[in-house]
Amino acid sequence: MAFLRNTFRKYPLVSNCVIYGTLYVTAEFSQQTVLKKVLREPKTPEPPYDTGVMKRYAIVGTGAMSPALFYWYKWLDGKFPGTATKIVVRKCIMDQFLFTPHLLAIFYISMSLLEGKDDVFAELKKKFVPTFIANSFFWMPIQALNFLYIPARFRVVYIGCCTLVWVNILCWFKRKE
Repeated sequence: MAFLRNTFRKYPLVSNCVIYGTLYVTAEFSQQTVLKKVLREPKTPEPPYDTGVMKRYAIVGTGAMSPALFYWYKWLDGKFPGTATKIVVRKCIMDQFLFTPHLLAIFYISMSLLEGKDDVFAELKKKFVPTFIANSFFWMPIQALNFLYIPARFRVVYIGCCTLVWVNILCWFKRKE
């Protein structure tokens, strides 16, 4: 445990990227497990895991989402320190309405780029509003707890753990036509 604590203190960005990326892949793995193993028709062949999709989630989760979250929370906590109700409400509103649209754009556009789609904005245009609405209902209470009780150095990991649930929802939106 001391090793992890020291690693987080010495290399917070790298530590958070590795953990967050791992959680992102774990969420996609669990999504595929449910869809391909649990919900498949009885007596049908068990389809293999789609490792290509998991690699894309690893790239996006580790290389794009985690650093964006790390620096966003670092800035937000520096600009608005404290846990007073007024500050927490301000942080939640800023997080949801200023930062989340960018995160959703990063997600859909990055995934489309990695999938080699011709129109990398098409999925974002189609799915942004319903994803944003679901995101608001899911993340607002989680962020309130985050800003009230989670120490700053553990924020990205806390968000990563909540992301295990959220990315499963996001995977559903991504798969939905």
